[in-house]
Amino acid sequence: MPLGKKNRPTSAQGKIETQKVPSILTEIEPVRGTTGHSPLRQTGQRRHSYKVPSAGGSELGDDRTEKSPNPDWLERELLRQEHRRYSFALGDTKLTTQQHNIRYPASSLSKLKIEQRVSLENLKKLKQAFEDFEKAGTRSLGLPQFRLIIRKCLGLRDISDAQIHELFMKIDYSGQGSVEWDEFCTYMQLEYTEKEESVIRSKQVAFALPANIKPLSHGEPILRIHPTPDGTIVTVREDGTVNYWSSKLQLRKSKNMFHEKPIGRMPKWATDFTIMPQYNKLIIGTGDREIQLYELSSLEPYCQLNSLETVPLKLDYCYTGPDECVIVYGDVQGCVNIILMTSVGETLRLWKKLPRVENVPSIGIDHAVQSPNMTYIRWKVHQDWVTEVKYFKSIPAVASTSNHEASALVIGCILPSTNIEQQMREIKEVCREGKPKKVAYGLGSPQQRAACDQTVFPIYKGVMTFDICKIHNLLVTGGMDRLIRMWNPYVPGRPTGILKGHSAPIFYLHISTKDSRIFSVSTDNTARIWDIQDQSCLFAAHPKASLLYGDLSACLYSSAVKGLYIATDSLALLSLKTKAEPQGCFIMSHKEVVLCCGYSVEFRQVVSCTEGSVIKVWDVDTGNQVFEYGGAHGLSAITCMTFDPKGRRLVTGGRDGYLKIWNFNNGHCLKTLSRENGGAEICDCSYLQVHRNAFIISVGWDQRIDVYLDSPEDTHHVQSPQPSWQDDLRKGHKEDILCIAQCPPYLLATASYDGEIIVWNLVSGHIQCRFLSPLPPHSEDAHLMDRSVLSLVFLRTRALDAAFSSAASLLSSGAQGHVHFWNVLNGGKFLTSFKASRLQQQITKLAVTQDDCLLFAADHVGYIYVYDIEQCALTREQKPPNTVNFWRAHIGSITGLQIIENDRVLLTSSTDCTVRLWSIHGEFIGTFGQPERWSLHTESSWKHPAVPYEVLIDPLSMPSHCMLEGKLTMSDVLSSGSTGSTGNTRTESESPNKVRHPLPSFSDREIEEEINSSFYPEHGKWLRHEIFKHANKTLNHGGPKAYHTLKYFDVVDAPTTCEKPDLSLAGIDPFIASSVDEKPSGI
Repeated sequence: MPLGKKNRPTSAQGKIETQKVPSILTEIEPVRGTTGHSPLRQTGQRRHSYKVPSAGGSELGDDRTEKSPNPDWLERELLRQEHRRYSFALGDTKLTTQQHNIRYPASSLSKLKIEQRVSLENLKKLKQAFEDFEKAGTRSLGLPQFRLIIRKCLGLRDISDAQIHELFMKIDYSGQGSVEWDEFCTYMQLEYTEKEESVIRSKQVAFALPANIKPLSHGEPILRIHPTPDGTIVTVREDGTVNYWSSKLQLRKSKNMFHEKPIGRMPKWATDFTIMPQYNKLIIGTGDREIQLYELSSLEPYCQLNSLETVPLKLDYCYTGPDECVIVYGDVQGCVNIILMTSVGETLRLWKKLPRVENVPSIGIDHAVQSPNMTYIRWKVHQDWVTEVKYFKSIPAVASTSNHEASALVIGCILPSTNIEQQMREIKEVCREGKPKKVAYGLGSPQQRAACDQTVFPIYKGVMTFDICKIHNLLVTGGMDRLIRMWNPYVPGRPTGILKGHSAPIFYLHISTKDSRIFSVSTDNTARIWDIQDQSCLFAAHPKASLLYGDLSACLYSSAVKGLYIATDSLALLSLKTKAEPQGCFIMSHKEVVLCCGYSVEFRQVVSCTEGSVIKVWDVDTGNQVFEYGGAHGLSAITCMTFDPKGRRLVTGGRDGYLKIWNFNNGHCLKTLSRENGGAEICDCSYLQVHRNAFIISVGWDQRIDVYLDSPEDTHHVQSPQPSWQDDLRKGHKEDILCIAQCPPYLLATASYDGEIIVWNLVSGHIQCRFLSPLPPHSEDAHLMDRSVLSLVFLRTRALDAAFSSAASLLSSGAQGHVHFWNVLNGGKFLTSFKASRLQQQITKLAVTQDDCLLFAADHVGYIYVYDIEQCALTREQKPPNTVNFWRAHIGSITGLQIIENDRVLLTSSTDCTVRLWSIHGEFIGTFGQPERWSLHTESSWKHPAVPYEVLIDPLSMPSHCMLEGKLTMSDVLSSGSTGSTGNTRTESESPNKVRHPLPSFSDREIEEEINSSFYPEHGKWLRHEIFKHANKTLNHGGPKAYHTLKYFDVVDAPTTCEKPDLSLAGIDPFIASSVDEKPSGI
């Protein structure tokens, strides 16, 4: 299981030491005459035109449903700009409150839940209150007592009874009407534990092991790995061999820059390199005290800067402005050398024309500094070799490191300080000491920086590598002591954190600003990933797993490929394991495929479950995430879910063959239901009541119906099913059971992969009737057709009414997008079927309204169809139901479909990783997890009339036309007018696009009267003459058409190619519109 958990916690006990305090029973008034009735049950009228019935409504129907005093447009703007507006207008009460909360942070705490505002002192008081009640003979507290001690012990005056009642119901998941101290502590502990694990799970990251390794030929070690703007990876060896690699380590180019050995001298060796991408140059430092420049594309020598003071060990380059740059190098004397260049392009061209030394144009450093375009500065910084040097443009400053402890890392300025007070202070010190102080800088002996011009970090055993991030205000260092230290760059006194874990000296460090991570590599080839906020190790790749062997010589983290390049005896790439992230405007509710979703009426919350065994809880009124926990079924997917009748417990089924009962508000696993040693995958489950007993029923790949008794007296955590029905063992399904449906009080229907449907009597366990799904008419290859039934639904108003004994009371999905109607009361028979999916895609989910008037059908490609079935299948009629509406809700298969009757909205989930909310009429409310929250009862806050972006751009959402599909040519369309009425042989029902509203038609007289009366006054006769002087000219464009009546402008000839029309607005098709054979007046 994730996070290293073997078993989820099932209970917790609160053990808090308390001090002697007076009994709370003496402080609160005695509770007499109070009842468990809560004012929360009083529901008001919602903002829609319909009234919400009070029966079956949420007990939390509090002030959420109250009508806002602001108009709809203002509510929408407040919701949209809540987190980014910094000013407010008169009457903007919500923003005024936000400004007040910013000024007074205590008032903003009222927006938090009660459990988020409990302190340790509050817990001590609560524990004492529970103990006082227990001493008085009351071990369990009801809602009135719980409300009183919450208000008294927490001291929160701004909490409402609705919040306390909601917390009470979350703790009292079984609905017994009372809570104990242990139950309260269990809820609090598990909620915070799951939140912590949710944060850790969101930060989980790993390398793909083993690494992608590219063997290298025997030779000198690689000095550095450097990327180029086009994604190419450049490596340079000590012998001067330059290699160009692709991002996947495919060798593109190789060349030895020092192939000509000087006569009588040792061969050259490279010390470090960097690139100048703005000038297409490669810079290489050599052991001969040279800095050589090569063409980056051709690797041809360009020029070199020689006769340096010492050997350049480490190089860095930065483009600082238009035609300006900085080249920095550290040497063996512990000095930091800075070359400031202006007019870089012109300077380099002048250097290229200089005399050649060893066939390379050369200039000495003493001659180069005489140019007005070049400034050379040399600072004495360290007492040992410089191990690394970097220039940071954002500071701007130069940071360098060495193994000398007193000056392990120094961040200093480029030019000396110009602070007048500091200069006067230094002059006074010189006068007092009587020693002149040299202030010139340049060639010769290096200069010492003033104390105000640098920040020195003394670190034990020095520093080998470092990195700085200005956004996080973070400096990280690593060295021989195997510790990674985190610093505030402006506070060198002590580190803010120390990361321990490496067992060898730290060789490389990199801060990933975007991901808030630190990547580190030690000399034993171990790579680690650290989280900046938690200061914890997220992943470690050891050499045995990564297969990295040999001496480590160079490293580079590339954010473009999200991987770590490591050079040893070979060149390797450690890539991060990444999941497909949404692109552009795509909004995802989960990172994994969503397999089911449901709605809790009690808490007004939506619960969604994924293939990655993650459960998320959402607020249906705003779309915000409330809670999340993972590893519900280990590593197995959650395939189905249901709620108990009170809506306080969640039942989930997984591919591991287990059913689990949860308190989904804190991730507490209450029970585990399964056969011995587990079982096959569970496909569907349901919660039902027979008489006074409650049962949980599951079906799946074991081809049997498992029935579990849900009894509060059963305290066993693991529970086995009851004995199977005899009819199920002898006459049951022969294939995997895919879905289940119930109709209280005694009917149960199951359907299997082979298309068989069996209706059971729950009381006796006998089969009442069975069917076999019919094949679509005119179907071929019947033995190859998928007859599986993915969804069943009862029409309960018909199944329980004797007046509909001959009508259909059960609906099932069928092959090629069909829906079948069945009668189950008179022995069972097939009545009728119709094609619900226009694209002949398999129907995945069915849902009906409470009055059984509307049927919602969802198919495999994300379409939702609404049909009026009130008068359908009352007899053996063959007339299909009328289509009320249809739209595309997702780009993947729809896995969840539920109608929320009280709010008249529709909940959907899909394999495209989204959970969405729609109005009952198909208006898009929003996607759970989107940045902007909505108000369910403020229609102006909905996304409507917009649609999901991925649905909008998906090719399957585009309108179809016979010409675009290649069935007609342009000449056929143009000649359709001459064929008269016979050219359009399609009936209205066959047309792919019907005209929703008739097009308006106007006569020539009406148009002329409108123009004369509205657009042109009487005194504009000349202007009117110019416009209408060509009105009587004959138009000849291949025959008279309807548009010839528009006689005010010349008609352009139709092009030879036709662009795809946008028919989504008016619902019309211009290519099949009938032509009108009328001649213009005046001809």
